[in-house]
Amino acid sequence: MTDTNTSCPALLISAPASGQGKTSVTAALARWHVRQGRRVRVFKTGPDFLDPMVLERASGAPVYQLDLWMNGEDDVRARLHEAAGEADLILVEGVMGLFDGGQSSADLAQRFDVPVLAVIDGSAMAQTFGALALGLASYRDGLRVHGVAANRVGSAYHAQLLAGSVPPHLHWLGALPRDASLALPERHLGLVAAGELSDIDARLDALADAWATHATAELPAPVGFPAASRAPVPRTLQGCRIAVARDAAFCFLYPANLDLLREAGAELRFFSPLAGDALPACDAAWLPGGYPELHLQALAAHDALRHALHDHVTARRPLLAECGGMLYALDSLAGIDGAVFPMAGLLRGSAAMQARLGGLGMQSVVLPEGELRGHTFHYALAQIGESPLAMASNPDGGPSKEGVYRRERFTASFMHLYFPSNPAAIVALFRP
Repeated sequence: MTDTNTSCPALLISAPASGQGKTSVTAALARWHVRQGRRVRVFKTGPDFLDPMVLERASGAPVYQLDLWMNGEDDVRARLHEAAGEADLILVEGVMGLFDGGQSSADLAQRFDVPVLAVIDGSAMAQTFGALALGLASYRDGLRVHGVAANRVGSAYHAQLLAGSVPPHLHWLGALPRDASLALPERHLGLVAAGELSDIDARLDALADAWATHATAELPAPVGFPAASRAPVPRTLQGCRIAVARDAAFCFLYPANLDLLREAGAELRFFSPLAGDALPACDAAWLPGGYPELHLQALAAHDALRHALHDHVTARRPLLAECGGMLYALDSLAGIDGAVFPMAGLLRGSAAMQARLGGLGMQSVVLPEGELRGHTFHYALAQIGESPLAMASNPDGGPSKEGVYRRERFTASFMHLYFPSNPAAIVALFRP
């Protein structure tokens, strides 16, 4: 490895709390700078599938996760270094509030010396906006808060009041108006997937147009990102065909996970259960998470896929079912309205959607293949008639601890795995 630094302007977009508008501001910034002719790379702090879909459309490039625990520092460092070599601007959307969590957005920013852009909802304040900005900037020694942006401003005069309240050493970078037409639609797991919004590009252009009204064009000073090596990927999936379900019901796919399987030599064969696609000829298969609960009738009607998956498991071929994929693998699943539909019947048990969270938090699990890291986030309550092979643990001490179930080479869990956390274990999991 060559010990080189690659420099690029960068900002970590954070806020005092969730719901302040981080994703909208990050998307507006990304699309606005792309329209200025800049190459923009966007990352998302922590585990998330939905925000990155929107940010990928805004920037025109895949959005990868950065998490000091889930990725590991070397993986984060390598991804930032690679992005800096090809981009004019790096944007990192934070998670929760700036200082929230065991590994916070502030920890990530400080570890890599990335300056922070604080997004504050200014809808019900004026000069107090500056006090909040100053508090975020001065709370922790060594953290660089470059500037501030306002969300949900009421008028040009309101934006002027907010900008005037910001201390001189903080940069005013822009604002978005209080306009319901600019809001990104949401559902129970977060934003509606970008692929489901026929007008997503018009929405992003409208956000960029609104941002332009109060935007500051000046970029922060470049940040130096040193080179680093990620964990090596065994190339022992050469010739292995992996069928991957991918559609509106199975859409939670980290780009890094797909990259790793390809780097290991696998050929990925995507198929859509919702479109009635047959299971492709394959040596292994993957049912990722998503929204099976929104497509129960279509999934229940796909008898051919159900039979093919049973044959696949009986033949002792590898199959990974994660979260929504596991819900589909159960005997039945009830939607939020209580209507019950038969599912694939690969794993004894049933599940029902509920109005409250069923699992949330980082997860680590030790499988026969090795330790893997990831997270859980779901609104389902499952009754599973099998004993788990292993139980995941939450590194933050939280209550969510998901079971991992296995029959032959079929592995299922509510846990979403981050494959680069242990490439050798993932390759062993999928190896025929």
